[in-house]
Amino acid sequence: MFTKILIANRGEIACRVIKTARAMGILTVAVYSDADKNAMHVQMADEAVYLGGSPSRESYLLSQKVIDAALLTGAQAIHPGYGFLSENSEFCRLCEQNNIVFIGPPIGAIEAMGSKSAAKNIMQQANVPLVPGYHGDDQSMAVIKQAADDMGYPVLLKATAGGGGKGMRQVWSEKEFKSEFEAVKREALSSFGDDRMLVEKYLTQPRHVEIQVFCDNHGNAVYLFERDCSVQRRHQKVIEEAPAFNMSPELRAKMGESAIKSAQAIGYQGAGTVEFLLDIDGSFYFMEMNTRLQVEHPVTEMITGQDLVEWQLRVAANETLPKTQQELSIQGHAFEARIYAEDPDNDFLPATGHLQFLQAPAESKHVRVDTGVRQGDDVSVFYDPMIAKLIVWDENREKALQRLTKALMEYRIQGVTTNIDFLHNLASCEAFKNEDIDTGFIEKNHDEIFSANTSKSSTNKQTITNQIAMAAFALVLQQANKANALAAKSSDVNSPWHNNNAWRLNQDNLHTLTLSHDGVEYQVNLEQHTNAKHSYTITTSSKSLESNVYSFEGEGELVDNTLNCFIDGLRSNTTVVFTEQQVCLYTKQGVFNITQVLADMGDSTDDATVGGLTAPMNGTMVSVLVNAGDKVEKDQALMIMEAMKMEHVIKAPSNGVVTGLFYKNGDMVDGGSELLTFEVADVVITEKEQKVES
Repeated sequence: MFTKILIANRGEIACRVIKTARAMGILTVAVYSDADKNAMHVQMADEAVYLGGSPSRESYLLSQKVIDAALLTGAQAIHPGYGFLSENSEFCRLCEQNNIVFIGPPIGAIEAMGSKSAAKNIMQQANVPLVPGYHGDDQSMAVIKQAADDMGYPVLLKATAGGGGKGMRQVWSEKEFKSEFEAVKREALSSFGDDRMLVEKYLTQPRHVEIQVFCDNHGNAVYLFERDCSVQRRHQKVIEEAPAFNMSPELRAKMGESAIKSAQAIGYQGAGTVEFLLDIDGSFYFMEMNTRLQVEHPVTEMITGQDLVEWQLRVAANETLPKTQQELSIQGHAFEARIYAEDPDNDFLPATGHLQFLQAPAESKHVRVDTGVRQGDDVSVFYDPMIAKLIVWDENREKALQRLTKALMEYRIQGVTTNIDFLHNLASCEAFKNEDIDTGFIEKNHDEIFSANTSKSSTNKQTITNQIAMAAFALVLQQANKANALAAKSSDVNSPWHNNNAWRLNQDNLHTLTLSHDGVEYQVNLEQHTNAKHSYTITTSSKSLESNVYSFEGEGELVDNTLNCFIDGLRSNTTVVFTEQQVCLYTKQGVFNITQVLADMGDSTDDATVGGLTAPMNGTMVSVLVNAGDKVEKDQALMIMEAMKMEHVIKAPSNGVVTGLFYKNGDMVDGGSELLTFEVADVVITEKEQKVES
């Protein structure tokens, strides 16, 4: 067994590998970029080596620098994690040339599966069922389009070197083929340096079911059952579960045997995942093989009781597989939810920012959190915006799903926009509970999932005023705690100015606050009782309420970020996060963001300037599609930006005229920067103008 390994990755997967290595008594070496100098994986490892600049191409993708780091520290093997160099055959070859063990499959297997079209040819020869499609060498648009036309729409365009949802587009009609073809080529070239593609028939109601396989160097191969990864957005997985629902033992065995056949066809070694499309009639088709550990591997670990990273290390060290197929069994059910810094209400646009507050649910045999960030860290524009993976387990699907929804309610993050509410709504919706799931799940259930996001707006007024009262209570207690802290530092302990017993000369101890929630302002009066340290009568009023005044009796204390209180006899423990002017309450009814309205000190102004369209986040300008002076129509594409490995199309908000452009192709753009100036107008584009533009 190795005594020291290097992890050629970052974030949660680097931390995950370090945990297993540490448990096995193996020393670890981390690598890092400028942005990751103080990252969690760097501090967890025994040693860390600097690679270079924050962009991946200046650090984590520099194969030779990673090799040099391993040689410098005496690491005998390199674990690539997933992404970056994990499926790079040239990096694998470099490891071999430098007598460093690559903890993954052999070069030939990576190369065979690195091209989706080549992989399909191999699977065809191995009699593994395939989706109808074209994956030939002729890459002209005319040939690929003809194949799409012959199959009939919808079809799926995929970069042959793609993965993780990058370089992949659904095409629903012949009319949109050209624009989608060009978009896939751009994404593929940017993400993989290879713009070759294939096209295949797009099944309209498939499930995405993948089989975890493992092979050693001694001819042994097993499958560790299946995962259902059908719930996706932008072809990227959102919630995964194991085992797959409605999976008969016969179908499981058939898919498992096909997966092993796929692996053996390329002389596979180590951990791999064979992905299938499972149609509603029970037929299944090979989609691709990922020659690495998958992001969602924890659900397999939870139902099998096996540590797959440990298996990887043992196989790479030339040991035999720890278990035979007969020794493996399924115990219970597991879900994984990917916690992302992204805005589901804005087409899942990635978010960046500072993790001002981060509180994960308590871990146990039922709840696991795999993460690479801590409170106080930043979510950077340079890498994937995943914050953590939340994994839950119980003895059956219903109980595991209940644990998932509860754990999501207990996951509290402030400072960046996240998808936690979205995940909770998704996991709570009836279709998900009833297993009415395929790869179009989010689109089909969009109204139910996204209407739940705004359900707090229609929460009954009594509940809202309760939250307003709690927010005001928390603000007053926060000030009292600050006063107590100052008093503790004072040498004059008998000073009346440090007295917190609510005594006032000739007047009540009254606090008056103005708070706002969902555009409604509330005036809150808190009268402190003289006979109790933290006991108040709280009166809440708003002109917008049908019943204008609500009154509460409240007492409690604020300890760190937890408000322990009784309001009208109802006891609650509520997590509270304070920002400059906002109080965030994490309650059983959901998350309530309440703003403190401060008095106008004369600094505000009614002057406003109308600017142009702005960049949604930091990124690179890929394509400017218009010129200054062009007339455009509502929703017409004006520019294409790339950020966090995804393309974002900037569209015209209405009919109008582009009056100025501030960026050209290839320019770096800061988030929030004005991209162009735009003048709203009633525009009619003539046939002559259309020909000129095209």
